[in-house]
This record gives sequence, structure tokens and C-alpha cells, in this order.
Amino acid sequence: MAGADPGARIGELLDRLGREAGPRARETADELVRSVVEFYGEGLARTVRLLRSAPAGSDPLAVLTADELVGDLLILHDLHPEDTMTRVGRALDKVRPYLGSHAGDVEVAGLDTEAAEGPVLRLRLRGSCDGCPSSTQTVRWTIEEAVGRLAPEIAHIEVEGVTEAPAQQPLLQIQPRPPAAAPGAPPPPAAAPEPPHWHTLAAPALPAHDHATRVADVEGNALLLVRLPGNLYAYRDRCPGCGADLRTAPLDGEILSCAGCAARFDVRHAGRGERSHLEPLPLLEEEGAVRVALPELLGAGP
Repeated sequence: MAGADPGARIGELLDRLGREAGPRARETADELVRSVVEFYGEGLARTVRLLRSAPAGSDPLAVLTADELVGDLLILHDLHPEDTMTRVGRALDKVRPYLGSHAGDVEVAGLDTEAAEGPVLRLRLRGSCDGCPSSTQTVRWTIEEAVGRLAPEIAHIEVEGVTEAPAQQPLLQIQPRPPAAAPGAPPPPAAAPEPPHWHTLAAPALPAHDHATRVADVEGNALLLVRLPGNLYAYRDRCPGCGADLRTAPLDGEILSCAGCAARFDVRHAGRGERSHLEPLPLLEEEGAVRVALPELLGAGP
């Protein structure tokens, strides 16, 4: 379209779509164009604001790539100064402190850029999630969120790993398959859990110091936040043994004790207890902000 008026060309295409596909298709296309224009408009506005307020002598590209929306636009048009694997590495560095309590460490096993659905990132977990299904899913959601924010061009993430379950199930097999409907029939695949909804927590909702707890309410869900040296942890505010809330549970070092039934849980190791397990929630701390996810499973149970 060199030399042509892009706005006029877009108008012509919208008119043609309206004639060929009908008024409802034209309305949808108009809305799509408006959304795209707003997206790029916000990106341009942020670019101007960021460059105007940048300290003297700062690297303009570093200033722009630090903004998530502007960085996404640079990635979309192959203008980002960091390649995909560099950004994936930065994302994994963000989650490694959290994974230390759930799965040890994570390393890149490969990147398939030729996959039909788009780039597929393969990761390998070293360590264990203590055989806890909710811990394994929490690990997956946390990794996917961190990578998705810094490398949005990744279409799919595959994670290899092990648990301490006797059958040595793959890490990301979240629940056992249901029994077959008939002898010899292959079991149907388990339904994938609904994706979580991520929320930013303000400073007043967070524990004020190490070895402190605080309960935060997010969309009617009570979350127990525990601050230990070096890390913040989030759990559902409910004892899995007796159903009591944990807001008054005493914290002795890294061990949380339920005030109702005296059950003890290891906060740093995914909430592991002798006979039951706290329900961990995905959490990311980055650049002073704390983001926590609310999976659909929060609505289950007493």
C-alpha cells in the first residue's frame, strides 16, 4: 500500500465486508478496527510519556521495553532488542524464588519455532511438588503467567517434571483419569482446569514484615498471605483438616499451626502437613508489585 491512504483503504475494505457479509459482520469489523486503533493509540501515548519523563542519559529502548504494552508492540513488529530466549530467561528468573518452595528449579529444554500453533516452549522442572495436585497446578500457572508477560509470542508451554507420587506421574497431570466406562476402553482425557484470574495486591493487604501473616479479601475469597525471609506465600484461608480459617493460626518459624485442630503445615514447602496439605495459590512478586491468582478451585470445598 505504498503511496496509498491507509485510512481510505481500511474504509473500502469495511464497506466491501458490509456488502458481502451483511451489516452484522460490518458492525463486528468496525468494533475490531476501533479496538486495534485504541490499542496502538495507547501504545503511542505511553511511548511519548515514557520518553518525555525518562531520566537524562537513559537508554530509550530500555525505557520503552520496561513498559508491558509498549514492549508487546515492539515484539509484535520484531523491534524488541531482546530475543525470545533472553526474555524467557528473565521470566524464569522471576519465578525461581517461588519455585524453590514447590518444585526446586526450572530449566529450558527447548524452543520449537516451527510448531503449527506457534512457538512452543519446553521446560523441565527439577525437584518435587510433594505429590500435591494443587501445588503442581500452581507451579504451572505461575510459570505460564511469568513467561506470557515477557514473551507473549510463545503460543504453548510444555513442562516436564516429577512428583513424589508413587506412580511417578508427570508433574502437570493434575488429577487421575476417571475409570473407563467399559472394560478395555481407553479413559477419556481429563478436563483442563479453568485458567486463573490474576489480581494485584496493594501494600496494606500484605504482611508488614518477615514471619508475619495477613488475610486479604479478593473478590470475596479469603487469602492467607505469609511473609518469610526472601519470599511471600499465598494460600487459601482454610485448614484442610477441620475447615477452620487460619487467620489466627500461630506461625512458629516456617510452621503454621491451625488454631482449631492443631494441624501443622510447612509454609515454605507448599503448605505440606502430616496428613493434609494447604491449598497454595500462584503468586508473583515483580518490581515492587504483588500479583496473586484466583483459580476456579477456590469456590470448592467448605
